[in-house]
Amino acid sequence: MWISQAPALALLLIHWVFGQKPPVSETGSVICKLQGTSAQPALSKQGDFLIGGIFAFHYDFILEQNYTRHPLPLQCTGRLYSRELRFARAMEFAIQEINNRLDILPNVTLGYQIYDSCGTLPMAVKVAFQFANGLDPGFIIDPSCQAVAKVAAVIGDSNSTPSIGIARLLGLFRVPQVSHFATCACLSDKRQYPAFFRTIPSDHYQAAALAQLVKHFGWTWIGAIRSDSDYGNNGMASFLKAAQKEGICVEYSVAFSSSNPHSKVERVAEIIRSSTSKTIVAFTNAIDIRILMEELTKKTTPLFQWIGCEAWLTDPEVLKFGELAGALGFGIERSIIPRFRELAQHHSNLDTGKGLKICTGTENLSAVNVPYTDTSQLRISNMVYKAMYAIAHAIHGTRWKLFTFIYLNFTTNGYPVGFDSNGDPVPTYELVNWQESEDGTLHFVTVGRYDASKPKDQQFSMSRNIKVPVSVCSVSCHPGTRKAAQKGRPVCCYDCLPCGEGEISNETDCISCPDESWPNSQRDECLPKLVEFLSLDEVLGIILAVCSIAGACMVAAVAVIFYRHRTSPIVRANNSELSFLLLFSLTLCFLCSLTFIGQPSDWSCMLRHTAFGITFVLCISCVLGKTIVVLTAFKATIPGNSIMKWFGPPQQRMTVVCFTSVQALICTLWLVLSPPFPIKNMSLYKERIILECNLGSAGAFWAVLGYIGLLAFLCFVLAFLARKLPDNFNEAKFITFSMLIFCAVWITFIPTYVSSPGKFTVAVEIFAILASSFGLMACIFVPKCFIIIFRPEQNTKKHLMGKDPGSNPAYYHCVPEQDT
Repeated sequence: MWISQAPALALLLIHWVFGQKPPVSETGSVICKLQGTSAQPALSKQGDFLIGGIFAFHYDFILEQNYTRHPLPLQCTGRLYSRELRFARAMEFAIQEINNRLDILPNVTLGYQIYDSCGTLPMAVKVAFQFANGLDPGFIIDPSCQAVAKVAAVIGDSNSTPSIGIARLLGLFRVPQVSHFATCACLSDKRQYPAFFRTIPSDHYQAAALAQLVKHFGWTWIGAIRSDSDYGNNGMASFLKAAQKEGICVEYSVAFSSSNPHSKVERVAEIIRSSTSKTIVAFTNAIDIRILMEELTKKTTPLFQWIGCEAWLTDPEVLKFGELAGALGFGIERSIIPRFRELAQHHSNLDTGKGLKICTGTENLSAVNVPYTDTSQLRISNMVYKAMYAIAHAIHGTRWKLFTFIYLNFTTNGYPVGFDSNGDPVPTYELVNWQESEDGTLHFVTVGRYDASKPKDQQFSMSRNIKVPVSVCSVSCHPGTRKAAQKGRPVCCYDCLPCGEGEISNETDCISCPDESWPNSQRDECLPKLVEFLSLDEVLGIILAVCSIAGACMVAAVAVIFYRHRTSPIVRANNSELSFLLLFSLTLCFLCSLTFIGQPSDWSCMLRHTAFGITFVLCISCVLGKTIVVLTAFKATIPGNSIMKWFGPPQQRMTVVCFTSVQALICTLWLVLSPPFPIKNMSLYKERIILECNLGSAGAFWAVLGYIGLLAFLCFVLAFLARKLPDNFNEAKFITFSMLIFCAVWITFIPTYVSSPGKFTVAVEIFAILASSFGLMACIFVPKCFIIIFRPEQNTKKHLMGKDPGSNPAYYHCVPEQDT
């Protein structure tokens, strides 16, 4: 049985609150008298167990108090709220069903006392006291008193604030309270409300569902309004917390209630009209949303996407406001209660309050089309139905305990009923959309579902596609731009700034591409960088390769001409052996330029610079030997001068070998100590990768070039000194011009090489090699070929020696006959 002496405890509690001491009789018994006037139930029926019911049939009350006389009792007033009446009839219907069943509480009759709370806390607390005390005017408490609470359990209230007051009071006496519509998350706290249970999910889950709904449609800029009550304030706080986690920004959040001055409602309406957000989340009760919509319709108001809570979204009496067309929100699942419509159409006598017509119970409502008789959208009524069955199952049997509710798990009318440790059911919702029918009226359409028992990514689902407006503070940034927060505004308000070079934009910020990647033109994807090197697939590479091969072919042609005329005086003059060696080295000079074309590799990098250095030194050494031959030949004509025997053919060969060996030694040390190697140069161009050869040792490279330059300068000086020696074919003049070209090319090469970017550095080096090679060949060999082919009459010993007395025959005889 439930806790005894609850009525007496309730009266003692009243005395303690008001600082009064209860009277004591001569026998020591405590006499408790009821303070004030008892309220009569709107619907009642006697039974073995009484079940209390409290619903807001009206949403206003009269309290006359002038502090000069005893205040009159609280009295509900205003229009009858037919939806709440249907809730009460659902409780009455469930009790009738249970009384007629044999499997639940057999031989036990359930009765009920249903009161009107006026939707207010004072009346709800007053009714709660009556549930504990009953209607008796007084009690005498003595040790033999076995008085118990007048009700076994209570269903109600429909609102959170009255339910909190009832729960605080009934919880003291462990009288179970099962609410069908009080959703405040605060009521899940079992430390404060140990006897409170409910068949409707907590607002904690509804707030999370609304946040997922707003995120699903991309509404990142919203307005928020709420009822200034426990329900509205706690519900909105839960929603704002969940919305913040989803990255949703709130332009404004305002509270109001029907009890506020009208000026406050007007201010809320003006805030809505002047807002920039197109979506409004309204965590209000049905009365407050009606008051707000009536105010908004007084002036021209933009259309908004309304997001509603179950307190008003599925209320048929709010459907009359066309401005709410398209409203979205979560409601309790629609259900059907068989045979309930018949009871609703033939209701019992109902006391609706002072000044209102009392129903006789004989009225026929079958032809009346009002929200009360519409049983096609039974949502909260089913919560009342389930609450009554939960109480019946808890009472069933002799072991009636308060916490039996926690272990309840049954199915009624096809709907599961159960509670968790907080007294809450498994949270499931329907996503309801207000859609306009063909006749222009609004109706509820289920377009989705939310089930908190599933994994988070599967909780929210859509069954229909709907068109919704866009509600953002700032449009999404285009590819290639990033978000920059606007000072003093929420994070959803931002400017779009271009991303820097080498960056792409994701949804929120710019990120740098990897080192070997570069953004595409839209700057939304990193693509591999273009790899660049001098190749045979491009025009420049082809031209240089053709010039290189053409130069080698020209040298080969000159060699053939010289070989066929090897016995002629012009070929035999000035050491034909050095001439053929010079032709061979020129061929290598032309061909070594090909190693600079193509993708660099370890071998090509080492080969290109060392081959270039050695072949050019070999070439310059041959030219230097020929220059020395010219000088020594004329020195040999001086009486007593025997210089020619010290610079004969063996010495000339040794000179070439020595000069070339020095360069070979430098290149060997270079390759051993710090050889060139291929690298990816990503610092020169941000959008391209240059494949090139790193010198390894810049000092070794410049030593190779410096040694070539030293020999070339020495050769130029010697040739310049011999340019005016008498002869019809003074080769020193041509050597002077060739060295002049050579030096000019390589002096120009240095600044051009340093300043040329990427593959053009390689092209400059190839050009310098080809230009100097062509210069040597053109100045030294082309004049001789011209005489051999076109002026054969000049290719004679007599002509080369000259007819004038100053001619020097030693120039011709400086080369031994065996050379030919």
